[in-house]
Amino acid sequence: QVQLVESGGGLVQAGGSLRLSCAASGRTFSSYAMGWFRQAPGKEREFVARIPRSGGNTAYADSVKGRFTISRDNAKNTVYLQMNSLKPEDTAVYYCAASRTVLGGLQSYEYDYWGQGTQVTVSS
Repeated sequence: QVQLVESGGGLVQAGGSLRLSCAASGRTFSSYAMGWFRQAPGKEREFVARIPRSGGNTAYADSVKGRFTISRDNAKNTVYLQMNSLKPEDTAVYYCAASRTVLGGLQSYEYDYWGQGTQVTVSS
């Protein structure tokens, strides 16, 4: 069992930056690939980024590529999402998720545990 708690969301102007954090409970964090997803009002949850168990070989949605960076610190049981050059269309609730797979996937069904989400609002 893994419990995930996101933090770092908030209100930011377009062009600004935020860093989201997701702290995981337990001593097996390094056994999970991690992902970030988001859900905007009236829309389905969508993939944002993922990072394998040992880091490296990250993957991003085309809409955030070059602006967002996912990273992890296995010693701190934490995964991060650095978001730069934010746009109003990035406004959403952002969720972190843990997957038992080695790489992590691009689909929500590939993840086994989810956090409660953190709101990110980008004003124009």
